[in-house]
Amino acid sequence: MKTPKQALNPAFLKQKPDRKEIELFKQEFISLLDKINDTESEEFHKNLIIDFLNSVYYKNNHYINTYGRTDLVIHNEKDTKSPVGVLIEVKKPTNKSEMISKENLNAKAFQELVLYYLRERKANKNLELRYLIITNINEWFIFDAQDFKKLFYDDKKFVDLFEQFQNKRSDDSSTNHFYKEIASPQIEKVKDQIPYTHFDIRDYDKIMRNKDKEDDRKLIALYKFLSPIHLLKLSFAKDYNELNKEFYAELLHILGLEEVKEKSQKFIVRKSQGKRDNGSIIENAINELDAMDKLSMLSNIKQYGNTYEDQLYNVALDLSITWVNRVLFLKLLEAQIIKYHDGNKKYSFLSTDKIEGYDDLNSLFFQILARKEDERRDGNLKEKFSHVPYLNSSLFEPTELEGYTIAISGLQDKAKIELYSKSVLKIKGQVDKRLTPLEYLLKFLDAYDFSSESSEDIQEEDKALISASVLGLIFEKINGYKDGSFFTPSFVTMFMCRDTITRTVIQKFNETKGWECKTIIDLHNKISDIKEANEIFNSIRLCDPAVGSGHFLVSSLNEMIYLKSELGILTDREGKLLRGYKISVENDELIVSDNEYGIFKYNPHHHESQRVQETLFHEKQTIIENCLFGVDLNPNSVKICQLRLWIELLKHTYYITKTNRLETLPNIDINIKCGNSLISRFGLDENLKPILRGLNISISEYKEAVNNYRNAHNKQDKKRLEQFIKEIKTNLKTEISKNDKNSKSLFKAKKELSDLTAPDLFERTPKEKKALQKKIDLAQKAVGKYSAIIEEIKNNKIFQNAFEWRIEFPEVLNEDGDFIGFDAIIGNPPYIQLQSMGEITDIYKKMEFETFERTGDIYCLFYELGNNILRQNYFLSFITSNKWMRAGYGESMRRYFVEQTNPVLLIDFAGIKVFDEATVDVNIMTFQKANNQHNTESCLIKGFNSDTMKLSDYINQSATISSFGESAISSFVILSDIEKRIKEKIERVGTPLKEWDINIYRGILTGYNEAFIIDGKTKDGLIEKSPKNAEIIRPILRGRDIKRYGYEFADLWLICTFPSLNIDIEEYPAVKEHLLSYGYDRLKQAGENGSRKKTNNKWFETQDSISYWDDFSKQKIIWIELTDHPNFALDLDGYYINNTVFFITGKHLKYLTAFLNSKICEWYFDKICATSGVGTRRWIKMYIDQIMIPKISLEQESVIEAIMDNITDNKKISPSVEMSINSLISELFGLSANEFNHVMNAIL
Repeated sequence: MKTPKQALNPAFLKQKPDRKEIELFKQEFISLLDKINDTESEEFHKNLIIDFLNSVYYKNNHYINTYGRTDLVIHNEKDTKSPVGVLIEVKKPTNKSEMISKENLNAKAFQELVLYYLRERKANKNLELRYLIITNINEWFIFDAQDFKKLFYDDKKFVDLFEQFQNKRSDDSSTNHFYKEIASPQIEKVKDQIPYTHFDIRDYDKIMRNKDKEDDRKLIALYKFLSPIHLLKLSFAKDYNELNKEFYAELLHILGLEEVKEKSQKFIVRKSQGKRDNGSIIENAINELDAMDKLSMLSNIKQYGNTYEDQLYNVALDLSITWVNRVLFLKLLEAQIIKYHDGNKKYSFLSTDKIEGYDDLNSLFFQILARKEDERRDGNLKEKFSHVPYLNSSLFEPTELEGYTIAISGLQDKAKIELYSKSVLKIKGQVDKRLTPLEYLLKFLDAYDFSSESSEDIQEEDKALISASVLGLIFEKINGYKDGSFFTPSFVTMFMCRDTITRTVIQKFNETKGWECKTIIDLHNKISDIKEANEIFNSIRLCDPAVGSGHFLVSSLNEMIYLKSELGILTDREGKLLRGYKISVENDELIVSDNEYGIFKYNPHHHESQRVQETLFHEKQTIIENCLFGVDLNPNSVKICQLRLWIELLKHTYYITKTNRLETLPNIDINIKCGNSLISRFGLDENLKPILRGLNISISEYKEAVNNYRNAHNKQDKKRLEQFIKEIKTNLKTEISKNDKNSKSLFKAKKELSDLTAPDLFERTPKEKKALQKKIDLAQKAVGKYSAIIEEIKNNKIFQNAFEWRIEFPEVLNEDGDFIGFDAIIGNPPYIQLQSMGEITDIYKKMEFETFERTGDIYCLFYELGNNILRQNYFLSFITSNKWMRAGYGESMRRYFVEQTNPVLLIDFAGIKVFDEATVDVNIMTFQKANNQHNTESCLIKGFNSDTMKLSDYINQSATISSFGESAISSFVILSDIEKRIKEKIERVGTPLKEWDINIYRGILTGYNEAFIIDGKTKDGLIEKSPKNAEIIRPILRGRDIKRYGYEFADLWLICTFPSLNIDIEEYPAVKEHLLSYGYDRLKQAGENGSRKKTNNKWFETQDSISYWDDFSKQKIIWIELTDHPNFALDLDGYYINNTVFFITGKHLKYLTAFLNSKICEWYFDKICATSGVGTRRWIKMYIDQIMIPKISLEQESVIEAIMDNITDNKKISPSVEMSINSLISELFGLSANEFNHVMNAIL
């Protein structure tokens, strides 16, 4: 038995209800208590329950009423036809004989509930039941429908007895018989296994009526328990990484940015010229950078853009992100400190009375936060910010860019900024519509609540909550769109991190200890030495090579804390276990709770609370420092990732015992580095042993320096260690460069040239001189060649961003300096087509990636890189586009997976939109760096809702095993056993369409349809002017005109000026005049802005040459490219078609049309095609070619042709005729009845 608090999702429990919501709940609850009357009927009390639930929660969105013989139900939606979500069995308060009790569940009320459940679940096929309730209005017993499923619905014998009763096939069909003879024995059998939640509303009477608001916190769990979010298992939509759009939009406004949409993509850009406000942070910075000529101080200015304006903007953006990062971090720190002091606002320090201008803010950054209390020089500042702790974080040290350009104190204080049109400050009553930028920023931030990391509390102020986690998303959006990166939703990161890290932890322990554990439970049972177990666990090295905002690293951090708890090795610094606490990860947040107090809340004056908080801080610190690493090309992303990790520590920072000082933060920035993960000058197999000996340093010294840097006690130590680490890396790079193959070749060529040009002791003959000169020329040529290559690498700005995996992370080197690799690689690499990336594409090709295809995508290279930097037998997990599974360019990727990895998990989200900001179908691939075992857990996700189900649960229920051997190189397809049998039969019997006597073409691309496609009236006008014009005007069908088995002509006509016809436009002056009315510059094919794509064709010609123009007049099969279901039609009238349509000419067209429209063809095509990004299939030639079609006898073909003639005449097909076609095709493939039914049911 659980209490309401124990039954609630901890992440939901953690969210603050508004004070007004609690007051309404109290008011209606008291009314309910006052109206209960033991002498009244059951019906009376039902109505009380309806009124109470409607008044507080349900009336606007969910329907509550009686339902058949069930006393009460709550529907999942407002519509009475929507599925029932909650069944409620009501008894009057005095009906003790039928009411259940904690001592006896097997009473009539429960027997009735079982019957109503089975009727709803079995007879009505309702899969959306959430909870079942029994109440006499005082006592409430709540049961999860999932538990009823396990205990009743999944018992086949019991369900058979129910069906006999329901269908009146039993001897006695009375409900009494069901209760006593069927339900009661089953309940008796399982009664000790029935979990439930119980409460008595009378226990809350005093709390409801007293005036102590502190007591109201005791009502939070009950208030949430009865809400639709809990009882209907709705999403509480508080993914802690979910964006608060109002906060985001106004913050962009203050910065001087806006979000724009181009086609299907969104971009963050500087506000357009007429909308800019000089008071915004970026415009303010741009003005100062320009006025002070600060860009001239930057030696690497080209990395900020090619034009001066671009450089100004990008430098200002870089600076602004640094400044706002600091301010947002401080806002979180302020909220944390206030929370630690029971909401005392005197601990606030980010306010306009303390920070009057940018100078004050700059002083707070560098004279307060960056200095210990006894090192702060300015007495006024010390007093003003006496509650602000020293943080020892790189975040509060001037960056190199600030040093060369401006600090935030360089901004103008007096410039004003217009309030955002939908500003939260307007809602709060702000009258002045123009504020100084800093005043605006501080007031804006103060209008939100940043203290969301809390226990059960009531939101007393009318402030929206801003989670610490969402800040990373905001800045990733600012940076990410342009790099092809997208923010990964939490249900994905949670699953990927838990699955991959669990595999990694098990592998690490098995490898270290020689065990053969399969699960975390196995490991838990094996571990005896907790200290040793922590050392093994903390030796795990995990990396995200395209880290973005650090979402995967933060998720990994939480999952690693959770796994330590599950293994029983989560200890304080004295080695004592955290007993009696439940650690979980909900909605991507770490939740700590216990049965006595609920959600953990830090109290610095409570010893046990202090111990827990210290443990969480130092365990997080240990994992961040030892286990988590990241790389990103974008320096702003690196800053954001570092910020998010600092925020994770900030959540559990604590006051050092008997002091007023918070624990300082470590320098974790050294784990997150900037560079291009895909470009390296040095191979991972470079031998460092002789180099280390020559330099007289050891890997141990390198590792020790890095470790000391993280916890440097002051700036001087940090600078010294930073310089020492830099010298080590510089020396290693210099020495490795000497062993580079180009350097060796240059050295050899120079030596040879030196030898050849050395003075001779003896005079050479003319013939010898000629031969010598030839050798000298060759040697000089070689010197020039290798010098040029080395110079190109040195000077190429792309190589300046090269990331040297070989030496950057000493944590993955052994004592001899050998690269051993990471234990886990996790991430969401960018999705960018390589051929669209310009010159860097050629650099990637030079890196000799096996998976490189110019028409391919950059994420393929990340898979290969990940495998290269992965330790043998360990795991990589990426979420990427799923195009590699079937696309032509994906063949090298598929071959790589099959031949060089051991795929262990493949999840295909085909048709489900995972990313809010990207129209792309994705999958998750997890592989082990090992030989392929041909045993991949595979799952095709369909109908999945992350709001109501965990991804891991869906996979456990739906996954199948795939072998992915050599045959998978042509296509990776996820199939169940019956689907494998069907596909094998189709491929054994069928012949690929491309081997039939047919040709496949695409329709006509004009490049400007408005000019070339005309309506009937325009066509008639042109022919009236000159009948000759009819020679080049033909009827055309568009994609939207084509239906299944037919089409609708929209009286549209094509001007057929195909380049292949070599038309003289002067012979058609009316057509020429018509085309020129759209503008010569618009029609010319020059590739210029405002013109058509660059080709060698003339201005009046179509963009495509259309050498196959004569085939349009033939009988043909036509279909559209993008459609959920096949739409093939037989065109007997010679229509021309546009570029969204494909067509087939050749033989057997009627049979092929019938086959291509069949359910079996659709089922098979679904297994071999790619989708558009929103689930729509792409019926393009490369996939159509592969469709397997059975040969057919003349007799069978004549039957099909007769059917097709009938369909063509009537322009439609009846269900019976369609079934006969599907049945005939099934027979041709030799499918069993079961297999045929599977196909028919799979394609709706």
